[in-house]
Amino acid sequence: MDLSPLGTRATAGSLRGTDGVVLDHAWTDAGVVAAPVTNGAQVLHLSVALCVLNDTYREAHRLGIEIRGVAVEADGGFDDEWRSTGIEYSVAVDTEATAEDLARLNAVVDEAAEVPKAIRAGTTVARRPWPVVE
Repeated sequence: MDLSPLGTRATAGSLRGTDGVVLDHAWTDAGVVAAPVTNGAQVLHLSVALCVLNDTYREAHRLGIEIRGVAVEADGGFDDEWRSTGIEYSVAVDTEATAEDLARLNAVVDEAAEVPKAIRAGTTVARRPWPVVE
């Protein structure tokens, strides 16, 4: 996937990138590299990428599929009023698993991934008043 200026990627394990923000990661010792992360749209898309990356590790472990690395790219657009027009992601997995096992893993992750599920369901965002500092 060619990333737009609003797209981002999260990488870990054998597919871990070298440039970007390094985040701690429960599934790998070296952490996740996220890049680019320079604006709010990329952070929104990164939330999808990170969730899918983490769930790929988690579900692979649960299904007994050995993976060495994961890279997830997430991107999307916005209309003229900055409403999301949707988010798409792609996943690369370094594994010796069969195509069938990999397809099953991807389907399970797409169903289980909490952040994409929350975004698909829709939500409200409301500003709270700042606390008064005395």
